[in-house]
Amino acid sequence: MQDGKTAAKLPHNLILEDRSHLTVSGVSDVDSFDENTVTVYTEMGELTIKGSDLHINALNVETGDLTVEGRVSSLVYTENSKTKGSLFSRIFK
Repeated sequence: MQDGKTAAKLPHNLILEDRSHLTVSGVSDVDSFDENTVTVYTEMGELTIKGSDLHINALNVETGDLTVEGRVSSLVYTENSKTKGSLFSRIFK
């Protein structure tokens, strides 16, 4: 943060509407994405979203908000393992 304070934890919520519109809050980074899988880091661990025709419509890492549309078939959490780095941090090294 710019003012020298430590970053506060982002609240984490999931809202899935009709299995086609997913809103996730508390997202700190995107690890990878394609039309079948989106993997993001959240305050509650790594979240893998699986489905078909998945598209990231909005991502704001400052507020931690993510919007995904498509056919969602599963949401799976695993423990955070950021040792390999995110997709964006690997691209911009």
